[in-house]
Amino acid sequence: MRAFQLAALNTPPQLTNLDLPAPGPGEVQIEIAACGLNFADLLMIEGKYQDTPQTPFVMGMELAGTVRTTGAGAKLAPGTRVAVFSGQGGLAEMGNFPENRCTPLPDTMSFAQAAAFQIAYGTSHLALENRARLAPGETLAVLGAAGGVGLTAVEIGARMGARVIAVARGADKLEVARAAGATVLIDAETPDLKAALKAAGGADVVYDAIGGAAGEAAFRALRPGGRFLVIGFASGAQPKLPLNHALVKNLEIHGLYWGGYLKLAPELLTDSMAQLFDWFSEGGLVPHISAQIPLERTAEALDLLRARRSTGKVVVLTGAGETPAG
Repeated sequence: MRAFQLAALNTPPQLTNLDLPAPGPGEVQIEIAACGLNFADLLMIEGKYQDTPQTPFVMGMELAGTVRTTGAGAKLAPGTRVAVFSGQGGLAEMGNFPENRCTPLPDTMSFAQAAAFQIAYGTSHLALENRARLAPGETLAVLGAAGGVGLTAVEIGARMGARVIAVARGADKLEVARAAGATVLIDAETPDLKAALKAAGGADVVYDAIGGAAGEAAFRALRPGGRFLVIGFASGAQPKLPLNHALVKNLEIHGLYWGGYLKLAPELLTDSMAQLFDWFSEGGLVPHISAQIPLERTAEALDLLRARRSTGKVVVLTGAGETPAG
């Protein structure tokens, strides 16, 4: 099978041919149709992600495809269409994965949509509902609002009844955020982001996938009793949050690492994903995929993330083909 493999940290990943053994006990072998890319993929290349696997490894954290065969004890039937949060192995034509990481897909969900779904929507749903307790009528400010996770925060926040302020770079990205449900648009390159957010009324909840100076500015624009969600550091810098503001304004700071819930509280992940798939089936969520790129051009797909030229998700198509919905 063809696979996009990282042989050593800080070296360019390469498309190579690998042998795939039979699935082990509790595993299923999947013909992979699509793999969603994440900012974490870039961090793994440099060994900076908290769950970077031991090299060499096949990259790709989340995927979708069709069960072809099963190992001992696995119960998914061959032919079942599934999404998989694997942590690795998604950028390949085939792979063996634990059955308990597989979620059967709604008939109406394409493989590309499924590959773009779990991490981004799962992160935003747990962050906004479980950690921030976002309530109808509150104001949510989303930094990086046109990105892979940020755009889902806009969409879910609006669905939860919040007034959403989108912060993104440039008119085109802001228009994508508006279409997802944002009602206030702020260019990320505004000279004074704190002042712009305060002029928009401030925020009850800040969803920060950017970090750095933008995160610091948004933190200072929180209303008393506000909640600050630490999602990621796409800017390359962590925000230096003034804790005296947290004290005086009774602010809460919450970190959210979606994959960590596999050990921390797996039942929350299960319940959250069930809710999200229900919303999708009802037509309430529409994954935004700005690029679908074949496996042999994965390096180009990663460059789209690195240069922040994409909106929503970038999906790599492995060549396995799409099973017709229904």
